[in-house]
Amino acid sequence: MKRPVPGGIDPARPAARASELQPILSAVGTTELDEGVFETCLPSGTRILSERIDSVRSVATGFWFRSGSAHEPRELGGISHLLEHMVFKGTERRSALELALEIEGLGGSLDAYTAHEHTSFMARVPDTELDTALDVLSDLSFAPNLSADDLVLEREVVLEEIARVEDTPDDTVFELHGEFLFGGHPYGSSILGNRDTVSSIEAADLSRLHAAIYRPASLVVAAAGRVEHEQLVELVERRLPAEPGSGPQDVEAPDSFGRGLREVTRPGGRQVHIVAGAPGIAWGHPLRDASIVVGTALGGGMTSRLFQRIREELGLAYAVFSWQSYYRAGGALGAYLGTRPETAARARDSLLSELRILADDGLSEEEDQETRTQIKGQLLLSLESTSARMHRLAGTVLHDEPFRSLDEIATRIDAVTFSDIEEACSMLHPDGLAVLELAPA
Repeated sequence: MKRPVPGGIDPARPAARASELQPILSAVGTTELDEGVFETCLPSGTRILSERIDSVRSVATGFWFRSGSAHEPRELGGISHLLEHMVFKGTERRSALELALEIEGLGGSLDAYTAHEHTSFMARVPDTELDTALDVLSDLSFAPNLSADDLVLEREVVLEEIARVEDTPDDTVFELHGEFLFGGHPYGSSILGNRDTVSSIEAADLSRLHAAIYRPASLVVAAAGRVEHEQLVELVERRLPAEPGSGPQDVEAPDSFGRGLREVTRPGGRQVHIVAGAPGIAWGHPLRDASIVVGTALGGGMTSRLFQRIREELGLAYAVFSWQSYYRAGGALGAYLGTRPETAARARDSLLSELRILADDGLSEEEDQETRTQIKGQLLLSLESTSARMHRLAGTVLHDEPFRSLDEIATRIDAVTFSDIEEACSMLHPDGLAVLELAPA
């Protein structure tokens, strides 16, 4: 059922013409970032980005609030994630079921996630239903009930989610490694929180966080598909709360890191899970492109060093790969493998040996060029969906980066120097690693 929306907009009326919207756009400032790609900055602080893709009949759109688990007080760990769950329990205008049905009834999808530095709510719908999608997203973002009764039930859901992670060793090992590597820094904390912190969160805590964070000044809106930017701006602006709130908080850069080997045992399981990681770099660091090349060459596929050496030649692991995490004020990079208890020591030594060789010798010219070609191909394939294009748009604001065309990104990958590669390789020297080994008791 169609419902009236805030601001007196009738969902059934035709979208406003560009000529009607021009005064709004000129007042707030709209920039064309690339052909068919636009960004509008509203006086409230909200950033709105869109990419027009005429070859599809859908649109993916989302709201990102620039706050996540890294901004939480330690005693309320997991509150951002719990709040993300709670907004789906119902609003002033819609029940939990109605929130889901309004999107799914159109054949669309509704999703959300919490990260260290932001929280996101997304919808994908037919292009004719952008108005509905934005109405649902704004409703759950700005007008959730956040009742104490709903909290009792949803807290149990999150506690079950924590239990699932605890029962999944290849998830748990990354949680433990983050704590080891970053120590007490928020980048090392679990996004889910823990049983004690989640159990202590009250409805009043959620309301205070919602009032502080879910405001226009912290909001990024992105849409990709068959979408008109002018219409998107109008539909978003008329649904924003009057009070803009404050902008995103900064996270201080970590200044100390764990090193060495830490062994942890837990009941259950039949594998040893090993994560080796080192302090990495922030999104905006000049070496990020080089670190992507190095990480891909190390463990980014079946042709990578780790896969060929540890799985194919030695047969010591089924799963082995590299990983990288980038944040606004820091990051991490490293590798993971899972192996049997009887081969754990040999597998760990082989992993560290490969990292030492990489740090000391770098990449061969052939390996370097093949990896760059691989990355550029992966980039093209990764952006074939409207959802991927939407995420790319939002990321430019979330990571304080300029929007770059595919050609510009490819040029940056090609421009990575040999010296950059050497420096990125040196970051993975075993002497600076934190190695976490999770084994069955």
